[in-house]
Amino acid sequence: MSMKVTTRQVDGVTILDLSGRITLGEGSVQLRDAVRDLLAKGQKQILLNLGDVNYIDSSGIGELVSAFTTVHNQGGDLKLLNLTKKVHDLLQITKLYTVFDIKDDEASAIASFAR
Repeated sequence: MSMKVTTRQVDGVTILDLSGRITLGEGSVQLRDAVRDLLAKGQKQILLNLGDVNYIDSSGIGELVSAFTTVHNQGGDLKLLNLTKKVHDLLQITKLYTVFDIKDDEASAIASFAR
C-alpha cells in the first residue's frame, strides 16, 4: 500500500494529510516532493497530519527529519499532528519526539504557528 497526500489550507497554514505508509521508495519520495513543492510556492507553515499513517520505516523517519530541517533552513515551521501510537512510540524510541513540535488536535496546532 502506498502513501496518499492531500493538501489543504487553514488560516494560512498548509496541512498535508498523509495516509498509508512512509517507507523507502514511493512514500518518502512523495513526502519530500510535497514539502519541496510547498516551499517553492512560499508556503512555510506546514503541518503534517499523520493520523492515517500506519507505518513508518527508517527511511520514512529520515524523510521526516529531512523535511523538518529543509523547512527550518528556509525560515519556515513544520509540525506534526495526530500521531498514531505506533508512530508516537517510534519517535520516542529514536529520541526524535523532542525534536518535532507535536500536537494532538488541529485547532491548537494551527493556533501554535506564529503569525
